[in-house]
Amino acid sequence: MTQLPDTSLSRLFDPQGIAIVGASATPGKIGAMPVTLLLQHGYGGRIIPINPRADTIAGLPALAGLDALDGQVDLAILAVPAAHAAQALERARPGQVGAAVVFTSGFSETGTDGAARQERLCTIARERGIRLLGPNCLGFMNVRRNVYATFSPAPANGVVAPGGIGMVSQSGAFGAYAYSMARERGLGLSHWISTGNEADIDVADCIEWLARDTDTRVIMAYMEGCRDGAKLRRALAAARDADKPVVVTKIGRTQAGAQAAASHTAALAGDDAVYDALFRQYGALRARTIEEFFNLGYALDTWKRPPQGRRLGIFTISGGVGALMADEAADVGLALPEPAAGAQARLLQRVPFASGRNPVDVTGQAVSEPGLLLDTADDMLADGRYDALAVFLAAAGSSEALWPTFEAFARQMQARHPGVPLAISALFPPARRRELERLGCLVFPDPSAAIRTIGAVAGLGANPAPGAVEASPATTDDGAPPPLDAYNEVQAMELLRQAGLPASPCVLAADADAAVRAAAGLGVPCALKVVSPDITHKSDVGGVKLNVQGDDALRGACADILASVRQHRPDARIDGVLVAPMAPKGVECIAGVHCDPVFGPVVMFGLGGVFVEVLKDVSFRLAPFGRDDALAMIREIKGYALLQGARGAPPCDVGALAEALAALSRFAHARRADFSSVEINPLLALPEGQGVVALDAVVIRAQA
Repeated sequence: MTQLPDTSLSRLFDPQGIAIVGASATPGKIGAMPVTLLLQHGYGGRIIPINPRADTIAGLPALAGLDALDGQVDLAILAVPAAHAAQALERARPGQVGAAVVFTSGFSETGTDGAARQERLCTIARERGIRLLGPNCLGFMNVRRNVYATFSPAPANGVVAPGGIGMVSQSGAFGAYAYSMARERGLGLSHWISTGNEADIDVADCIEWLARDTDTRVIMAYMEGCRDGAKLRRALAAARDADKPVVVTKIGRTQAGAQAAASHTAALAGDDAVYDALFRQYGALRARTIEEFFNLGYALDTWKRPPQGRRLGIFTISGGVGALMADEAADVGLALPEPAAGAQARLLQRVPFASGRNPVDVTGQAVSEPGLLLDTADDMLADGRYDALAVFLAAAGSSEALWPTFEAFARQMQARHPGVPLAISALFPPARRRELERLGCLVFPDPSAAIRTIGAVAGLGANPAPGAVEASPATTDDGAPPPLDAYNEVQAMELLRQAGLPASPCVLAADADAAVRAAAGLGVPCALKVVSPDITHKSDVGGVKLNVQGDDALRGACADILASVRQHRPDARIDGVLVAPMAPKGVECIAGVHCDPVFGPVVMFGLGGVFVEVLKDVSFRLAPFGRDDALAMIREIKGYALLQGARGAPPCDVGALAEALAALSRFAHARRADFSSVEINPLLALPEGQGVVALDAVVIRAQA
């Protein structure tokens, strides 16, 4: 393997020598399993049992402690009780041990005393330059190098084959289950890692290391949470830049991270929504079920190049199942173009009772006429109109007599159409299924699972996620004026204007005379709104007047607003009346920023009014980001069709909308220490070529 920098975790995950502290020859003991597995599977490095009460263990000379080592060792495995772990590690000299795996439980997961033990262990490790995996973890395996630094019983029941999937799990129990599932599914692993309490090394560290590991092509990760959002972003960026797909199962889909009282953005930007945005932003695929987790990993590992677009051809021997597959394709956003007219005509000439449309149904004739499979597929793919092909063969896959036909079909498809990945749904015996997979073909007994998997990975290689805009002089604002203690609406709009966002001009008028002077400067019909730090919904208290023009009308509108507000909210503080030009016609949108405690500022976008309050049709991105990411989040909302022009309305200026969202993200990142929430509602999208304009804004200071 290519030599990685000293800061990498190579000494941990590819050790040349391993010391097992607490090694045992007694079967069933935690210290016996790694010794047994390393010897059993032919680990090529040095194995050093450490146990002060034994001279030899499993035929290997044993030492009394790490201080008895005659030189450096890459990895120490700690299989001793929690009360003795720190003392055992303390015996190592600085620089002597590269990394340690701590199996033992009884640390931060048990409470205050355990957390103190864990902190002491970390301090000792830092003083000696030792990286820690765990504690309270099942360890790891480097499958290609036969490194079994684990006490999991999973490999004792049969090992997985070496392969291209790197698997990392915060949960040891899930990790052991996933290892066993990989073995049953025939998936090959490069590495298997469990991180436990993550006192030092966490899932993000492992993802970043696997992204640079030449043995790993696909990364599968199971997460329960994250404490360092910036590190996880760097790790996913490293995988994206290395062109290594990441499949993530993240549990805990709650709104624990949201502070609902502050704004729509905070109410909607729950913990799970932020993780969704993170994975989408960096091109990671999120699996919602264990089945999907393995199906995606399987597909990305078997298809060395995923479909480059979302055009799917379906070819079946059952019209009913073809319809089922078509329904699934529609659900996951796959297009089903029809074959060329000539291809349809040739099929119908050969099989008059077939269906030449997509799904193409050749009926059971394919079973009695072996050449029909390849000829029809060739005709479908001849003009390049499909990015992937899904074939349903029903129970015919279990026929040994038909196996030569199916094998030849898969081989010829790979040779003639290497750019069109193939998935076959049929009931093949395990050995036959594995032969097809070695040919680069996906095999699913369930046709619906096949379509859902294709839908998840389609286009992944052709359209990688837009790169995140990292912090730069453009995304820092050291010269910005110090923030105010509180912002009224006029001040908030001026703040956004300074940040490069298109904000409508507005003036704060203290009385009717000032409102008349402000309106004279605008020269158009005006909107008047009360400005008060105590009133959020102005129209509910009669605090809004629209289309006001002329001095007398302005004076009357001001008087009506102030009288109504004093009647409904006599306790409210009133700064004055905002005077702004009436907005042109457009589509009302909402944009906001919520400061997540782990990932920092998160930008929300959606349509305004009922669409955000009731339908919650919104999308998110972690700040900062560029125009491409902004365009992607705009297109994600279900109401995107309204921005494209609906029922005769002109299309909106989506490009200007994207520029505004990107500017908001840069502002949010640059001033992340100053503001906890920003909301622009409405952000008016004008017809194409006319831009966008912010009509109202709320800015909330960050608490010290």
